[in-house]
Parts: sequence; structure tokens; C-alpha cells
Amino acid sequence: MFRLVVEAEIHPTEDPERVRQAVRNILPQLAPDVQTVGTTSVLKAESNDVSTLIRLHTLLRRERILDAARRSLFTGVSENNLEFGLNKQAACSGRVSFCEPEAPSPLGPIRFVVLCSDPSRLVEWLAPKTVHGKPVSEQSMPSFI
Repeated sequence: MFRLVVEAEIHPTEDPERVRQAVRNILPQLAPDVQTVGTTSVLKAESNDVSTLIRLHTLLRRERILDAARRSLFTGVSENNLEFGLNKQAACSGRVSFCEPEAPSPLGPIRFVVLCSDPSRLVEWLAPKTVHGKPVSEQSMPSFI
């Protein structure tokens, strides 16, 4: 079982298309939709395919932030759940910067919720242990059935 839900609140001062592009910079396979509830607009996208996270996997290595990513990701692990947040402004530039999924920030985070049978294994694939900034061993992409 694997299910990814990505959400980002769209503030009145934000261009919904820029928020959509921020999400697509990290997860290019997704086609996020804007949903409006009352006066609040939320961009939301879902996937049942772990390969949706390949671009995030690549960005963590390109930006050389595996240790920080590992700490942030493991903080969000629970039994069958992984939650984390990415800074919306950084994502607009195609960069990855972790933040609290519920933390107040000027624009708010892009919130990721992953439901899977082994979230620790997913973190090991995304951000393996390192020595001097280089992965000790790369894990293959997990398969969740």
C-alpha cells in the first residue's frame, strides 16, 4: 500500500499557478487541482505510485542535503505514516528546504502525507545514511503492494 497526498494552502496574495508550479518542480508527474472550501483555496494532488517521489530523491542528492533530509523525514515517521513539509518559496525555485508541515511561515508549507506499510524504508531510500556527505549504500526504490 502506498498513497501520497500533497497539499498547499493558497493565500489570497499568491498566484495559484505559481503554487501549482512549486509542487510540480518537486513532483513533476502530478497534476494538482485547486479546491476551494469557503474562503480558503487549497492545492491538492494525490498519487498511488512511489515513483512519484523520484524527483525529490534526485533533488536531495543534487543539493547535498541527505543528512538534514534524513533527520526531518524520520521526525515525521509514525506506524504507517510519513508527514513532512517543504518550503513553498524554495520549491518555486526547484529547491528543497524542509519545514514543519503545520508550522506557521509567511506562505505556509507544501504538506506531504505518505501512507505506506513501511515509512522507515521509504526514508532509507529517499535519504540514506551518509559518511562525509556521500551515501553509505543506496537502497532500491521500495515497492509497496
